[in-house]
Amino acid sequence: MNNFSLSKPLNMAPTGIATFAKTQMCQDIRNIDADIAILGAPSDLAIQGRTGCRLGPRGIRIASTRFSYKPGGTYDSERGKFYMDSDRWTVADCGDVDYVPGDWVQTSDNIEAAVRILAEKGVMPVVLGGDCAIGYPVIKGMEAAGSFDIIHFDAHLDWTKPVGGQKYFNGAPMRNAAGLRYVGRILHLGVRGAGSSGPDDFADAKAHGDMIYSVKQTRAAGIQAILNEFKPDKKVFIAIDIDVMDASCARATASPMFGGFWYEEMADMFEAIAGSAEIIGITLTEVAPPYDDGVDTTAYLAARMISDILNFATKAKEEKE
Repeated sequence: MNNFSLSKPLNMAPTGIATFAKTQMCQDIRNIDADIAILGAPSDLAIQGRTGCRLGPRGIRIASTRFSYKPGGTYDSERGKFYMDSDRWTVADCGDVDYVPGDWVQTSDNIEAAVRILAEKGVMPVVLGGDCAIGYPVIKGMEAAGSFDIIHFDAHLDWTKPVGGQKYFNGAPMRNAAGLRYVGRILHLGVRGAGSSGPDDFADAKAHGDMIYSVKQTRAAGIQAILNEFKPDKKVFIAIDIDVMDASCARATASPMFGGFWYEEMADMFEAIAGSAEIIGITLTEVAPPYDDGVDTTAYLAARMISDILNFATKAKEEKE
């Protein structure tokens, strides 16, 4: 969608509708024609701490208008490559899954159904949360992708046993996803500090075949060595909780955590993952714009990381053609 102009529209950040990275709008997900779909899941019904990440999709989109995809791609001077050529790769912003206040079951069903439509069409979903609980319905919706592993970036393990009889809260999406027949093992990166599940939860995750690395352990081992040991399936799904990042650069979340990763580390890990397996989907959760600073640092960080994954995932496919 172009802005009104007497000459060729520039479509700069302050103008137009704030789709992700100024991409085209898809007003009916059932008729999508794109390689990649942006989808918001604005729900924080299942969160334990402070709310606000229901506004995450909107905040990430607004922050993402600082960049866009263009014909020929965008040049990365460090790597000497052009990424996300809009003549080669089509990204469509499908808006948000409807949020039903107070009804997690209906909201979850909406998320699953929307992702299922995309997966069955062979479109790569990029889902903007929302709290971490949205990860489970997203993974349920990915059934048509076949078997895949999950690479989970989070300060928390997300394998917590049911709390008060409730198993679909934001502390358990990886435990829930592990029970799906097409989900293989899970590689957890960035888990740290007190309060990230108990010993039994860690034992259950390891019994499932998961591998768990703290930030310190990831730095010490190196991402390539970790991937060599983990040996991911041919396909991987990437799940990111923004609190995997250090709180100094990701304050706008339900539970900011110190001792996290830095942006450059994340970019290097994304590039290594894209070189090891096909990335088939992404969730990025827990961005809560009400707690961000005046220049939307956390929201922009989230947008930049999503774009980096898309850069590396699409470039890996191009280089195999």
